Amino acid sequence: MRVLLDTCVPKRLARDLHGYEVRHATDMGWSDLDDGPLLTALAGSFDALVTVDRNLPYQQNLNARPFAVLVLRAHSNRLTDLVRLVPKLRAALKRAAPGQLIELAE
Repeated sequence: MRVLLDTCVPKRLARDLHGYEVRHATDMGWSDLDDGPLLTALAGSFDALVTVDRNLPYQQNLNARPFAVLVLRAHSNRLTDLVRLVPKLRAALKRAAPGQLIELAE
């Protein structure tokens, strides 16, 4: 599964997602893209987007997208807070389907 970490997610979270092909939006040259253009850019190249942007589901139509969106709801977007959600994230990635929104909280 190909996973894109949004710019608001620390790059180092990728280390905890071994077994997945993980890239960061900045590595793709997409750090300046707003949400809509980012979602369009990742279509066809990735199977899932991992973000901490809680507003994304309310601002974008996600159900027609060819990838899943996983929103991490932690105390902050610091790695120490997000790493606690990795077991839930790994389990969610296994069942994620295109167009699905999955919110993961502590």
